[in-house]
Amino acid sequence: MSTHTVSANTLTLPLSQRLILAASACLLGAALIFLAGFAPVDALHNAAHDTRHSAAFPCH
Repeated sequence: MSTHTVSANTLTLPLSQRLILAASACLLGAALIFLAGFAPVDALHNAAHDTRHSAAFPCH
């Protein structure tokens, strides 16, 4: 019987790269909510309906 040891390698990013990643994630999330808010497709509207209302985004 063999045993394997799994160790977690941690990667530390500089602050500037972490800020760029955080800003990119925020912009992507905002773009998705914005695009879903103005999408003419009913299925997309209904899928994002509750999220838009919780974010105070008017849709009616």
